Amino acid sequence: MMLTWLLLVSLVCVTTQDGDGPEDGVLQCGPENLTLSSSGQMIVFRWTEDDPSCSAVHDVLVYELVVLKPDVPTAVTGEVSVMPEQIGSSHSWSWRSSFALECFSHSVRIRSRYNKQTSPWKQEDIHPGMEHLKTAGIYPKDALLELGSNFTFCCILPEGEIFNSAPTIRGLGSGSSESRQISNRTYAVTVHLTQASDRTSTCFHCTPPDHWACAYIGYPPQDKNLQCETRDLQSVECYWTAGRDYIVSHKKSPTVYHLLGRECRDGGGGLGMSGDQARCKMEVEIDVGEVNWTLTAVNGIGKVELLDRADLIKRVHMFAPKAVMASTLNARNVTLEWEWTVQHYRKLKIRCQVKISHADTHTIREYCGVGLSFTVLNDLIPYWKYNVTVRCATTPDLWKWSDWSTTVNFHTRGDVPDALDVWRQVVGDEVIILWKMPLANQSHGIIKDYRVTWEKTRSRAKEPQHTTVHNNDSLSLSLDTAEEYIITVTARNENGSSPPSTVTIPSFSPVSDGAERANGSWIVRSGGSFNLSWSPSPAASCGYVVDWCPSVGRCKAEWLKVSPNQTSARIFSENFTDGVRYLISVYACTQGAPLLLNTLEDYVRETRIKDKLFKSLKWKQQDSDVEVFWDRVNQREQSAFIQGYVLYWTEQDSNENFSVSTVNPEDTSLTATNLRISSYKFRVAALTAVGESGATYITATLNPLNNLVKPVLSSLLTVFGVLSVISVLCYKHWACIKQKVYPPVPEPVLTWPTSLAANRCRPLHVDHETEVLDVSELHYDSVPVAEDYVTEKPPASSQTPAGYYNQPLRRSIPAALTSLAIDTPASPFRSVFSNPSYDLLLQPGEQQSSPGSRLQEGTSSEGSFSEYQPQSNTQTFSFIETTEEPENLMSCVFTYIVVPKST
Repeated sequence: MMLTWLLLVSLVCVTTQDGDGPEDGVLQCGPENLTLSSSGQMIVFRWTEDDPSCSAVHDVLVYELVVLKPDVPTAVTGEVSVMPEQIGSSHSWSWRSSFALECFSHSVRIRSRYNKQTSPWKQEDIHPGMEHLKTAGIYPKDALLELGSNFTFCCILPEGEIFNSAPTIRGLGSGSSESRQISNRTYAVTVHLTQASDRTSTCFHCTPPDHWACAYIGYPPQDKNLQCETRDLQSVECYWTAGRDYIVSHKKSPTVYHLLGRECRDGGGGLGMSGDQARCKMEVEIDVGEVNWTLTAVNGIGKVELLDRADLIKRVHMFAPKAVMASTLNARNVTLEWEWTVQHYRKLKIRCQVKISHADTHTIREYCGVGLSFTVLNDLIPYWKYNVTVRCATTPDLWKWSDWSTTVNFHTRGDVPDALDVWRQVVGDEVIILWKMPLANQSHGIIKDYRVTWEKTRSRAKEPQHTTVHNNDSLSLSLDTAEEYIITVTARNENGSSPPSTVTIPSFSPVSDGAERANGSWIVRSGGSFNLSWSPSPAASCGYVVDWCPSVGRCKAEWLKVSPNQTSARIFSENFTDGVRYLISVYACTQGAPLLLNTLEDYVRETRIKDKLFKSLKWKQQDSDVEVFWDRVNQREQSAFIQGYVLYWTEQDSNENFSVSTVNPEDTSLTATNLRISSYKFRVAALTAVGESGATYITATLNPLNNLVKPVLSSLLTVFGVLSVISVLCYKHWACIKQKVYPPVPEPVLTWPTSLAANRCRPLHVDHETEVLDVSELHYDSVPVAEDYVTEKPPASSQTPAGYYNQPLRRSIPAALTSLAIDTPASPFRSVFSNPSYDLLLQPGEQQSSPGSRLQEGTSSEGSFSEYQPQSNTQTFSFIETTEEPENLMSCVFTYIVVPKST
C-alpha cells in the first residue's frame, strides 16, 4: 500500500515538472486584458493574449469559462477555440442569464488549455447585486421579452417583509406564474408570457405594492420570403415579407436589416416599407451566375437570417416603356413606338404585351425582338377609337412584367361599312325584308342610307327593281307568289357602299296566319333565354338561321345566324317578355332559299294566368250532376301552357271542398256528380307549370224538379212504345178484331107477312129516341109492272130525301093499298102508336128506299130507318113488311111516316 502511494506521488511530480518546463511556455499563454460587461441579462467577456510565449502555439488554443451564481449549485461552463492565426487578436464570449443581473452577484472565471496543460484561473466579478445593497425591488425593469416564453423575475423584499406567493401581474391572465425562494430576501417569480404588449407594457409587483417592474412582450424578427432581382443591371433590389410590427420592435428595439453585411438604411432608395412588404436596394456589380443574397434582421429579442440564391441576369424586372405614341394611322392598322430609359435593355431579348382597349373590350397582343421599341397593330376597326398601353419583360427567362406604360389614345380612319346581316319574314302574301342596322364598329363611318334591290331568278338579265331606305331596318314588298326572288341589301356611308347581302325568297302559297309551320323540339329555358339544339342537316351549306317572334299577333322577327359546324344556340333578346309565347323556327342556310327544319313554341318564363280566364263559364244540371262548361281558351290569354283543368265546388254553408280534374288541355267541360239539392259555388282553374291559375267562379242552385224529368220521360216513352206495338198489332189483325169486337149489323129487310091483306102493311114500330123527319104523306101508286121486276119511282112528296128508294123487287106487288093498320104488339120500341093523322096511300109505280136499307130475302121483318133527317116536333117510324113467302113480294112505296109529338 505504501509503495503504491509513493509511485503515484512520484508520477504527479514528474508530470508537473514536464508541464512547467520553460521549453513549453504554454502555461504562460493565458488570457490577458480581461473586461466584463453586461446588458440586461447578457454578460459579455472579452480578452486577448499578450504573452510572447503564445506565438509558439501551433495548434488550437482553448479557453475554458465558468460563470458562478448563487442560484445554481453547479457552475455554468463554456469554451472558446482560438486558431493559431487568431492568437494575439481580441476574443469574446457572451452568456445570457436566466435572471436579471441585479438579482444577485455573478462571477466569470477563465483559463487556457493547450495539449492537456492549462493556465491558472483568472476571475472577473460583476456588481454584487441589489440584495447586498439592501435595496428592495423587482428586476429586471423595462425588459424586452419574447411572447410565448417563460421569464423569471426576482423579487427582493425589504427586511422583515413576507413574500406574497401570488404576485400581481397587470396585462396577463391569472395563474400564469409560479415562485420559489432563492435567498433570505430574494424570490424568483417565473411567468409564462401568453399575451403580447400592445400600447402599454406588462407590469409585475410583489410586496410591498409600490415596487413595480414593467416589461415589453413581443416577437423576435419574423421576416420571411426573401426575393432579389435587378431592374437596371447595376443594382440589386431585395423584397421580403416583414414580421409583426409590435410596440417592442417599433419603439423599444426597432429591427435592423443588413443585406450582404451592409445595413439597409431608410430613405435614399435603401430601405422601404409598404404594408407588410419591405425592400432593400444596394448598388452592386451584376455578374452572370448564381449568388447567395443574404438578409439579416435583428431586434432586442432575437435575430433571423434570410437567404435567396439567384442569377440576377435571369431576374431582370424592367421599367415601363416611356414616350409611347401612335406614329402612323390607317383605317385598319397603326404603328406604335416607345423608348427605354435603361440603355442595357437595347441588348436584351424583349417580349412586349400591347393591351388594346375599345368600348368594353380588352385584348392583349404580344410581340418579341432584341431591344424591341416599336410594333405595328393590324386588324383594327376602321373609324374607331382605341386606348393602348404597353409592358415588357426579358425573354426567354421571363421573370416579371414591367409596369404598364401610360395610355395612348388614337382614332383610326374610316372605311366602307361591313356587309349587312339580312333576313326575311313572310306574312300572308307580303314579304318583309329585314336587316340589322350596323353597329358603330361595323358602319366605319356615318350611314347615309340603305339600298334594296329585288329581281326574279328567271329574269336576272333585266335591270332589277330597287328602292332606297333611310333610317329604317325593314322594307315590305308585295311579290308574285309564283316566282322566286333574290333580294340584295347594301349600306352606304361617305366612304362607299358595303358588300351586298342577299336572301332568296322562294315561290310560296300565302299562309293565312303569316307563319310557316313544322314540327320541332329540343328547347330548354335558361335564365330568361332559350338553349336550342337541332339535328344537323346536309343542306345547311352556309350554316343555320334561328328566328323567333311572339306566336300571337303581328310582330317583327328577330334572328340569329349560326355556323355550319354548330347545331345549338343560346337565344337571348332584350325584347323577351315573361308570360309571352314565342314561335321559334330553325332554317338551313343554302345557296338558294332557306329551308325550314323545325318550328316550336315556348315561353321564356311561364307566369300565372290572370283570374277570370273563362269568360263564358256556364253550367247545366243533369239529375244530381252538374256539368260546368266553357269556351276554348284563347291563346292570347295564356301566359303559360295549360296542361289540364280542375273544377272545385263547395256547398252553401259548408267548408268542405270537392274537386274533379282533367289532364287533357282540349277538354271544355267538367262534371260534378252526386250532388244534393242545394246551392253550390264552383271554381274552374287551369293547371299549368306554375300552379293553378285563371280561377273563375260561378254559382248554381240545383232544381228538385229536374229529378222527375227522367222518370216522366221514361214513363212517356214506355207508354208510347206500348201503344205503338198495340197499334201495329191492331193494324195487322184489324179484320179479326173487328169481327170479334164490332160484328156487322144486318141491314133492314122489307118483307110482307101472309096475314095481312094484299094492300096492307105490318104494324109500324116507333123508336121515340129517333129523330123525326117531317114527311107530309105516304102514298102508294098502283102501277103495272113486269113479271119478276119492280120499278122504282121517286115519291110524290117533295120532302123525301133523294136516294131513299126501295130496292128492286123480284115479285109482283098487289094493285092497290088503300089503308095501313098500325099494330105493334111485337115492336121493340118503347111505345107503339097508331097514325090517325095520316093515311098510308100506296101508289103503284112509286117506291122509296133508304141507303143501306134494301130488301132482304128471308130476313127479319123489322128494322129502323136510321138515316132519316127529322122534322121538328115529329117522330119518324120505320116500316118493314115481311112475308112468309119471300118469293112473292109486292111493290110498295114507303114514304116518311111522321107522328106528331104529344104536347
